[in-house]
Amino acid sequence: MVEHSPVGPVDPRELRVSDAERTHVVNVLQKAIGHGMLSLDEFTERTDRALAAKTRGELNSVLVDLAGVTHTDPQAPVREKPVELRASMATLKRHGDWTVPRELVIYNRLGSTELDFTEARINHGEILIRLNCGGGTVKLVLPDRASVVTDQVRMTAGSIKDKVGSGGGRPRFVLSGSVTAGSLVIRRASYVRIGNLLFHSSLRITRAAD
Repeated sequence: MVEHSPVGPVDPRELRVSDAERTHVVNVLQKAIGHGMLSLDEFTERTDRALAAKTRGELNSVLVDLAGVTHTDPQAPVREKPVELRASMATLKRHGDWTVPRELVIYNRLGSTELDFTEARINHGEILIRLNCGGGTVKLVLPDRASVVTDQVRMTAGSIKDKVGSGGGRPRFVLSGSVTAGSLVIRRASYVRIGNLLFHSSLRITRAAD
């Protein structure tokens, strides 16, 4: 009689994956690029790796640095849901001392949304803003050192005026989504100095530094 040595436990990372699992990961990557988390080149390279993956370890490696899409550990921190702002034939404003979430979704329907970040509490190095706008105007006023990325915004019969531009400044605002028959304006705050007072573009007054 031939004795067989016991088989040890299989590492979950070595388990084989199916075509359905590969397709699921590609769908997750598509969502990531829509949120501005990946560039087009990164998306293409990771998609190729996902489709060629044979094990769970290989498949999971393309998602490991994408927060919010790979948390399978019950002890891992839960990602906060995006904060939604809605303006339907109305005006919505945020300015002064307000706390900025890491992710914002702006629904603007024939309305006006104005977000002033210059005096806001920003606790993240990168802010994700997803636009869903049909008509009306979205205005973003960014802090002096901030930068913005608008490559993922789809404009249809609309206009975009970006007076800030991309770069290495922080915080970094990453915009995605769509604007149809509307306008998107991105600028920095403007000030007028009179003596030792600075007049903010929103007519708020602050004391100038000596």
